[in-house]
Amino acid sequence: MWVLRLIKQFDRVPIEYFKKLENTNDIWEVRASSGNNEFRLLGFWHKTNFIVLTNGFRKKSQKTPKSEIELAESRKKDFIERN
Repeated sequence: MWVLRLIKQFDRVPIEYFKKLENTNDIWEVRASSGNNEFRLLGFWHKTNFIVLTNGFRKKSQKTPKSEIELAESRKKDFIERN
């Protein structure tokens, strides 16, 4: 929940917590840490100022798992088709 509070608290999320993932279909990542645990939320921009969060996971390696990126891209596609 810390990540969601951070996003809600700031007008702009600091760049060290929020970045676009390379080689994706415009998927963005929100980062958070708690002790030795790293957490990520993936999502995308809808319109100009609305971010749709698609999935979250505990990060265990340096690289974001391809399966998590694919899930985010699939949910983005579904969302766009329904809207």
